[in-house]
Amino acid sequence: MIEIKGSVIRDSIESIKKRNGEDVYDNIVGRLNDETKKVFENIVLSSSWYRLDDFVRFLEQDLLQTANGHENELIKRSETLIEKQLKGLYKFFIKLGSPEFVLNRSSMVFETYFRGISVNVKMGNNRATLTFTGFEKQHRLMGFSIIGFYTKALEMSGAKDVNMRYVTLIESNKGYCEFELTWTGK
Repeated sequence: MIEIKGSVIRDSIESIKKRNGEDVYDNIVGRLNDETKKVFENIVLSSSWYRLDDFVRFLEQDLLQTANGHENELIKRSETLIEKQLKGLYKFFIKLGSPEFVLNRSSMVFETYFRGISVNVKMGNNRATLTFTGFEKQHRLMGFSIIGFYTKALEMSGAKDVNMRYVTLIESNKGYCEFELTWTGK
């Protein structure tokens, strides 16, 4: 079972409430299936782990209710959350490091937030291929969050013209997904 850290869920909940209000959040939760609803009706602990399937169902409802179903909105929302999550020590290292440094350390950071997912980074000259294993086709929305995470992290490290695109989609159900990342500068 693939799990996500409670801190990501809590930050998402806080963001929705701040952006759209408590009533919209309650409406989103009200549209979830009973099993998933239990997670969001209780206190989500930052240090606990939760099923990624439940979080993805929550994101689906959030997008339907607050973004007219536009999945690309997750990229922008993820960038905002990543800036918040990559604070303190992480932010210090990202700002001091190069894009290559950030990418080399990304699997460690990524594993802080996910269990059951591994990241393999192959570096080139101002480019990288990132391969994630463990995601299943129902986790396809996470691809938008990944794009937001890496785009913002590289920009914070000083990279310019950051571009990230899918090579192999999560929903292709091959047991892995792959992205190509390019940038200029630093």
